[in-house]
Amino acid sequence: MTQISGSPLDENSYVLETRALRAYYRMKYFGIDREVRAVDGISMHVRKNEIYGIAGESSCGKTTFIKAIAAAIRPPLEIVAGHVNYNFINNDLYALPSKERSAIRWRHLSYILQGSMNVLNPVRRIHKTFEDFAFRHMHMGRSEFEQEVKRHLERLRLPAEILRAYPHELSGGMRQRVCIALATLCKPEFIIADEPTTALDVVVQKDVLAMIRETQSEFGSSMIFVTHDLAVHANITDRLGIMYAGRLVEEGRTADVFSNPMHPYTAHLIASLPRIGDIHPRNALTGSPPSLADPPKGCRFHPRCPLAMEICRHENPALTTLAEDHRVACFAASATVQPTSDEKPQHPEALETVR
Repeated sequence: MTQISGSPLDENSYVLETRALRAYYRMKYFGIDREVRAVDGISMHVRKNEIYGIAGESSCGKTTFIKAIAAAIRPPLEIVAGHVNYNFINNDLYALPSKERSAIRWRHLSYILQGSMNVLNPVRRIHKTFEDFAFRHMHMGRSEFEQEVKRHLERLRLPAEILRAYPHELSGGMRQRVCIALATLCKPEFIIADEPTTALDVVVQKDVLAMIRETQSEFGSSMIFVTHDLAVHANITDRLGIMYAGRLVEEGRTADVFSNPMHPYTAHLIASLPRIGDIHPRNALTGSPPSLADPPKGCRFHPRCPLAMEICRHENPALTTLAEDHRVACFAASATVQPTSDEKPQHPEALETVR
């Protein structure tokens, strides 16, 4: 792994910073080396007491990215380049010995995993799961630990009786609340939430989102919240990053991204949201997402982009600040490159959508 060295983050600035992070799936089949560039050069940061959202269609690299920043990688996934730095450690995350990386999990860095039934051991009662996850990080006696767990459950409006239950005896919403309780018991500085509301009905989803926001606010934790559901992002996140084909293509305050999407892919995602009283059909993007095993040159969105120009086919646009706290990786959205007379966008009216 190639690392880009970086100094520890200032305690009063960012909680997390990634710089040129690349995480690839590398495999060898029938003597042929193959790699899938699931995360390909992402630089971003998360501030104190902030919920940072990551959105994008399926297979764009969202889950791989959060695995990389949580050091939860397993072969064939590898960190190829870049660094991950938190303000509660004094070095790059991947420069730490594995024992030290393990020690910061749950105590400083926790993870709300996708699918509660995949997290909770089906043959262990809930109280045993709390012991498995958090007891060694709390540095207290068993009796004191049990009381702390009950206080924490009460804070999250969960009855202490669930500690005696098995996961299958709880509803889906209750299991998801237990996963949130597990992730926040140690009051970590940073929480990663991977699709925590998937498969929940909208009423339960609302309750779970309110619980996440209240818990994050009470503990002053920072959070990365991953979901493909833009309505959820509008409800809970402070800033939003849009991923496409392993790269970050737009980032800004959530309200700004919704009100003024500058990248054509973001504009399409926003336009696809249903609106009360609007019965007009919505046009889907032509084509399909590229294979990350053989991505196109230049901007990876250009084969589907209504604003694609010749430069888009050969050069990858840098993520550039075009407005306050709003970065975009798009030649058409930026004033630095304009289409020539024989290089008009396929749909000129779309240009107004991204400006």
